[in-house]
Amino acid sequence: MTENRWKSRKVVITGAGAVGSTFAYALAQSGTADEICLVDLNKDFLQGQVLDLAHGMPYYPPVDIYGGDKEDYKDAHVIVITAGAKQKQGETRLDLLKRNAAIMEHIIDEILESGSNAVIVVVSNPVDVLTYVAMKRADWPHGRILGSGTVLDSARFRYLISEKLSVNVRNVHAYIMGEHGDSEFAAWTMTNIAGVPINDYCKRNQAIDNWPEVRKEIVAEVRNSAYHIIDYKGATNFGVGLALVQIVGSILQNQQRILTVSTLLKGEYGLNDVCLSIPCVLSQEGVKSIVLSDLSQEETDYLNNSANILKQALDNLKD
Repeated sequence: MTENRWKSRKVVITGAGAVGSTFAYALAQSGTADEICLVDLNKDFLQGQVLDLAHGMPYYPPVDIYGGDKEDYKDAHVIVITAGAKQKQGETRLDLLKRNAAIMEHIIDEILESGSNAVIVVVSNPVDVLTYVAMKRADWPHGRILGSGTVLDSARFRYLISEKLSVNVRNVHAYIMGEHGDSEFAAWTMTNIAGVPINDYCKRNQAIDNWPEVRKEIVAEVRNSAYHIIDYKGATNFGVGLALVQIVGSILQNQQRILTVSTLLKGEYGLNDVCLSIPCVLSQEGVKSIVLSDLSQEETDYLNNSANILKQALDNLKD
């Protein structure tokens, strides 16, 4: 790593909508960043978001919040891309995907033109496909572009387990893997309570009737959480904003933290040339390494299914 290639605590957020602004708000309160720059095509909207955020300055840890443009990519340590198009009436999901892929490629081109050496975190959905699009467009070293993946899904998973078992969520270690979408799955073989495998914990410490059925209910609730929230209020923003603070904080502070971000697989778990979520070690350079584990045959099948679904989406995008 070369010295002074970026401002070590500068974050640029591309897209100042619900997710981008909520993330900016949470990041400002965390004290993790020194500079938070928001970029958006709608300049009036951007100015309003920045002013609203900046008026809380007396109550944040020291931080500079401002609106910027593509020139700000140059010295950012982390660029978080939340921008994307919404589905139009009568538009197919594939048409929407193609529009969002074009938007992603345009943003990546602007980042490349700036000479940036940042770590890029893709949040725009479908996040696994768009992370792949960003990686291929940039052609940067492996790990410097990643997706927010199932970090929020894993948090939902931990929360639901903690509720069922009446233990503090911080003592629940659990991961949702695969696609950030309908084919995601719970890695029960990697799930533990204070180091005790989840099934052993339930047998020895807290007997739960019909535990296999409860497990299925937990996974279904995790998978459907976003749909429920969108039905209730139109969008999700608080949970993902906080999840992004964990991802970006790990990068800015070189925490070596393990989070289920979406990354390109190159033979891990027998998969190649697809982005999906598995536990990864995050450093100031992005994905430092991928955590390998002995999954059950059922979990391996689920992971392969996720990979096949995502590869099909990519094939459709190329047509």
